[in-house]
Amino acid sequence: MRRFLLLYATQQGQAKAIAEEICEKAVAHGFSADLHCMSESDKYDLKTETAPLVVVVSTTGTGDPPDTAHKFVKEIQDKTLPIDFLAHLRYGLLGLGDSEYTYFCNGGKVIDTRLEELGARRFYGTGHADDCVGLELVVEPWIDGLWAALAKHFESSRREEMNGTLATAPNASRRTDPVKPESGHIESQIELLRLDDSGRKDSAVLEQNVANGGQSSALVADTESSLTHSVPPLSHASLNIPALPPEYLQVHLQEALGQEESQASVTSLGPVFQVPISKAVQLTTNDAVKTTLLVELDISETEFTYQPGDSFNVVCPNSESEVQSLLQRLQLADQREHRVLVRIKADTKKKGATLPQHIPEKCSLQFILTWCLEIRAIPKKAFLRALEGCTSNGSEKRRLQELCSRQGAADYNRFVRDAGVCLLDLLLAFPSCRPPLSLLLEHLPKLQPRPYSCASSSLSHPGRLRFVFNVVEFPSCTSEGVRRGVCTGWLASLAESILLPGGGKARAAQIPISPRTTNSFHLPSDPSAPIIMVGPGTGIAPFIGFLQHREKLQEQHPDRHFGAMWLFFGCRHRDRDYLFREELRHFHKRGILTHLKVSFSRDTPAGEEEAPVKYVQDSLRLHSQQVAGLLFQERGHIYVCGDAKNMAKDVNDALAEIISQEAGVDKLEAMKTLAALKEEKRYLQDIWS
Repeated sequence: MRRFLLLYATQQGQAKAIAEEICEKAVAHGFSADLHCMSESDKYDLKTETAPLVVVVSTTGTGDPPDTAHKFVKEIQDKTLPIDFLAHLRYGLLGLGDSEYTYFCNGGKVIDTRLEELGARRFYGTGHADDCVGLELVVEPWIDGLWAALAKHFESSRREEMNGTLATAPNASRRTDPVKPESGHIESQIELLRLDDSGRKDSAVLEQNVANGGQSSALVADTESSLTHSVPPLSHASLNIPALPPEYLQVHLQEALGQEESQASVTSLGPVFQVPISKAVQLTTNDAVKTTLLVELDISETEFTYQPGDSFNVVCPNSESEVQSLLQRLQLADQREHRVLVRIKADTKKKGATLPQHIPEKCSLQFILTWCLEIRAIPKKAFLRALEGCTSNGSEKRRLQELCSRQGAADYNRFVRDAGVCLLDLLLAFPSCRPPLSLLLEHLPKLQPRPYSCASSSLSHPGRLRFVFNVVEFPSCTSEGVRRGVCTGWLASLAESILLPGGGKARAAQIPISPRTTNSFHLPSDPSAPIIMVGPGTGIAPFIGFLQHREKLQEQHPDRHFGAMWLFFGCRHRDRDYLFREELRHFHKRGILTHLKVSFSRDTPAGEEEAPVKYVQDSLRLHSQQVAGLLFQERGHIYVCGDAKNMAKDVNDALAEIISQEAGVDKLEAMKTLAALKEEKRYLQDIWS
């Protein structure tokens, strides 16, 4: 059988799941995939590899390869490697990313570029899948086209061997163009959607609003489809549905014997510290659009340490009410305390099946659903296909088939992905679906800890750690109620009992936290270097830590020269969500914060007053000369924290405009300058979607 090497690098499991899908489909197409995580470097060697290489790699952070790819990337980035080090290698690469971030698919692009620099050549065109519009729009056609590209590669290699050219012909004479994936056209269409994204979303909202108001019969007909119901042509179409994923787990529930369970068993991110909440303050007024809370943790009895700019993980549980609803729907409520014993099915057809590492041994069913599985995860199409196999009602089976089919891609995006549907929503919407527990353990991903930026300095608040967050709220897709974010909703419920005007004393509420790997979002090592901080909304959090830290340093070293500190902050309303207003005024008055520029996006100017700038990027442009001088004449540092979807991109564009305008260069040269600043660690981002 024709063998190829299949490597994946994943942060949250998506790249692994796609690689496993490729591995399983390979057999049906006459290939054998040698599947490994990129971190398992003892199991493969690219230097001596003769088979073609297929890579699936995601992107994390602000454009970094996943943690599991760090060693691999470091090795291939070795500058001493000759330019023909991988000249023998043929490869195809599928990158996963999210275009809401500035450096889309950069994890894959870094590897792709370096493989090519070392002489490797593509036998199949690179795919870039976008989680912003649906990974499957590129992933599915890319996988479909992979088999023909592999077949062409093996046929070409066989002919060369027969002709005796493999050893004698120069590389140039054997160069063949890579097969282009069908997803190339799709990617270009997605790019058009990205360019016209706001208009597309607005028109979708308009369509729904008009339909709901009964003003257009054509639009009403279009919106008759729903999560549980389809309309022609989909309801009459022949469907291409994915193969049923092979079952591979055998689950047994055993009566409990009173073992202790700990959240430390659910994370592999290093030590987990149980710390009490010592203070909670609501930073916004009750009529603000979002509720923002500051929570202070007492870390004095732990070995947890941090510096301003660091972030940390909160190990959070799923909603207790949602876990109970799920147990009742699965008819397992009376076995919630039973221990879950998991084994690999002896007769499984899944190649290389392994036990899920995020499911600890001998823990109760309630514990696993609460602390280990992301029950709010949006179900992938493979999960929908598996659920269809557990559904008895004919019309419900058909609808689940439609949602996981190629023909139903638009409905899947609209009613599952974009609506944020989770497993419980599906089970309530399709009452004849009765999945076994093993299916949930096979398909639900690990419940990920949530990262938060430290909003304090240990110099200013010894033994304390502060952080800030918006309480996420959104309408439930299957009921009239409102749902809260998994972590922020839990934290808010813990904080409610101690929320008093100005903060209250803590009760016994404790939360598990763990440190995150060291990042570079720190104050400059040279305190005389000026810094520019851009942080609207809760993006101000790390900068409060910066300012507290700088205040203490200036008190300790009154004779030392400290660089200027500029802060560009933004919020909706001066009187509702101006976070840390008094603290910022204090820092400004003392000269710690040398320049404070605040934008209010929803306040209207009074009387004849000139309209102020609305957003932080506008404020940056207003001070373009000073910003450019700080960055280039004084070799300052700029930090951006907050929303990746709009703000970070808009700030990046504003900086490019400032460089172009002040330095008299074109946009491309300005972008190169920004890239150089990032390379020098003088342009740093801490952003999230």
